[in-house]
Amino acid sequence: MNMNHLRSGTGKPLLLIHGLGGSARSWSTIWKPLAARHDVIAVDLPGFGATPPLRGETSIRSLCDAVTSFIDTQGLRDVDAVGSSMGARLVLELARRGGVLGSVVSLDPGGFWRGWERHAFFSSIWLSIRAVRMLQPLMPTITCNKIARTMLLAQFSRRPWALDPDVVLDEMRSYAHSRSFDELLHRLAYGEEQKGAPRGSIDASLVIGWGRQDKVCFPRQAKRALSMFPDAQMHWFERCGHFPHWDAPRETTQLILDTFSRRAGDGTKHEQPLA
Repeated sequence: MNMNHLRSGTGKPLLLIHGLGGSARSWSTIWKPLAARHDVIAVDLPGFGATPPLRGETSIRSLCDAVTSFIDTQGLRDVDAVGSSMGARLVLELARRGGVLGSVVSLDPGGFWRGWERHAFFSSIWLSIRAVRMLQPLMPTITCNKIARTMLLAQFSRRPWALDPDVVLDEMRSYAHSRSFDELLHRLAYGEEQKGAPRGSIDASLVIGWGRQDKVCFPRQAKRALSMFPDAQMHWFERCGHFPHWDAPRETTQLILDTFSRRAGDGTKHEQPLA
């Protein structure tokens, strides 16, 4: 499949997969240091950015199929990958399937909620996207004001007042114009549940990163993710919300570079206590 994508840098290829509503540009906060060490490829998933929606169902399953097709088209089998939020769930699912990706870093993956958590996720994001769409004419003014930016992004960032206004504006425009947003939001909350991978089934390095102050995918869900992917190592981002590449770009960059520079199974650990 042909997906719009950005690509720059030299070295071993590295695939970046954005979250719900995002685009290839969502990674701008960590692009330069990654491209200094890797051939970085960031995609617009189908229905987001400049990539047309899929024909038929848009779900985690169909997006994983589309990403696999893109990887094959680009000759990138066994590429190392990083995903954020929904994209973090995508890379976990591709790691579970096997034979597509190399090492994986999954940042605050969705899909591990239980009971009321799924309703909280759906309703809060449903309200947020409608506010973002309604406020589009005012968004340049909102994103340039620290107080307004903090009110807008309180659920997503621990330090929204410190974020680059241009980065936030670009992301809010991407959210508002995402053609597959509504369908995927419902499927993420109430569609097929994420399956796990038995211990020993994933050979490459697999790291799950989580923000301690994540108000979208609550930190308690990290324990469930780790139990379903026991081959994974856990990395906690202290003083960080749902997007580590926003709140802790240097730490996120270092985690990615460290993960992809070491061989799987060499004993290097990122694991920290779950509570």
